[in-house]
Amino acid sequence: MTDPVVLWFRRDLRVEDNPALVAAVGSGAPVAAVYVHDDAREALAGGASRWALAGALESLGRALAERGGRLLLLRGEAATVLPALARQLGAGHVHAMRAVGPEAREEEAVARALEGAGRRCTFHDGALLHDPRSLTTRTGTPYRVFTPFWGTLARTLDPGTPLPAPARVPAPESLPEGETLAAWGLRPRDPDWAGGLRATWTCGEAAARARLAAFVDGALDGYDAGRDRPDRPATSGLAPALALGELSPREVWAACRLHPPGPGAEAFSRQLGWREFSYHLLHHAPDMARRSLRAPFEAFPWRDPATDPDTAAALAAWRRGRTGVPFVDAGMRALWHTGTMHNRVRMVVASFLVKHLLIDWRVGLAWFDDTLVDADPANNPAGWQWVAGCGVDAAPYFRVFNPVAQGEKFDPDGAYVRQWVPELARLPAPLIHRPWTASPVELAAAGVRLGETYPRPLLDLAQGRLRALAAHATLREGPFRDSNN
Repeated sequence: MTDPVVLWFRRDLRVEDNPALVAAVGSGAPVAAVYVHDDAREALAGGASRWALAGALESLGRALAERGGRLLLLRGEAATVLPALARQLGAGHVHAMRAVGPEAREEEAVARALEGAGRRCTFHDGALLHDPRSLTTRTGTPYRVFTPFWGTLARTLDPGTPLPAPARVPAPESLPEGETLAAWGLRPRDPDWAGGLRATWTCGEAAARARLAAFVDGALDGYDAGRDRPDRPATSGLAPALALGELSPREVWAACRLHPPGPGAEAFSRQLGWREFSYHLLHHAPDMARRSLRAPFEAFPWRDPATDPDTAAALAAWRRGRTGVPFVDAGMRALWHTGTMHNRVRMVVASFLVKHLLIDWRVGLAWFDDTLVDADPANNPAGWQWVAGCGVDAAPYFRVFNPVAQGEKFDPDGAYVRQWVPELARLPAPLIHRPWTASPVELAAAGVRLGETYPRPLLDLAQGRLRALAAHATLREGPFRDSNN
């Protein structure tokens, strides 16, 4: 019998457009498909993304089984588990999709271990639309600004046609027993806080592809006009599927290109470009989640929740959606219930934490990592650094989002706030984003008692902006840090 090959799954939990899977099946050998659960790595993953991972793995297991395959679940460090599995099965070749960022270091360790054991390891491209190793400026440096990056990428991009799923994925006659998904404890038990996630999301490749089709056939045409409105179903909802690889970016790109061109499709293509740009940054700065890309910001005078009780209380209020600023609170409550947040609202709540409350962007990043089903190793830190003003192509620090003005502009009727902050639902639209300006009669008519049924704002927004600007004035501007350090 032909010796099997090993197929190592990570953030590519799909059978459609999976070059590693296609190569493994194309070898003509039985395919031992495996996902390796590393306790040390998974301990860093957030609760919402772990919940989504469980659903994605179940879906992948079913898709492989329908094609005659089996998904083997093993625990440990990949650099130890994969050579041991290859040796046990007599497999001489391991296929996997190439990662970007910190996970690339894991690949190096796996490749060394396999080569030391006399096995081959091939990493296939397909997690991105472009190769961040090869796309540089004319001077050979990484791109630091999105517009020229996107101009070059959009002009030269040819990601090819998505690969169909193999009709058969033959499994070896004998495989180790492996572990059960339940043994990994990816889903919450007591308390079970995931009810909102279950009500919002159906995990897996098939559900993600259905969301893509519905978006392209429906909201894509109006995406340019509606994407900033959290009160409307105008976005794609594809971020969780892209984060776990239930869909490939090439599939999404191809679906948009098959759609008649227009401003909606162009605006959405740019959003895919921002994802590519985030991974471009991550490739060149793998520690982007830990260190500011603008070196002077490492000396920023943040308020520390660990040592200041008032700051700790403010952070707790932000996390719970009890800041007293309705647009911020609506976003934070939507995040906890659904595991996601509209992108416009993400910018507003992040700005409020970093600039009005002067809390380190990494604290907000950690909360998002824990609560987002689409927690992404590139998009999340790139977004936080952009808002904080410490990243490349960032919003300047002096650009402080006014959460009241943002709410009034992008939720003009207050529908988003009414959905997630129901204690304010009876306030009229002119007051719902600024309830502290309502008269006692207006508050009473709406059943609102500030400080009781709904909190007063944590701070005066105008004073908070001035305090943020004063803190920023203490910094000396400087160049981007060396991303290799």
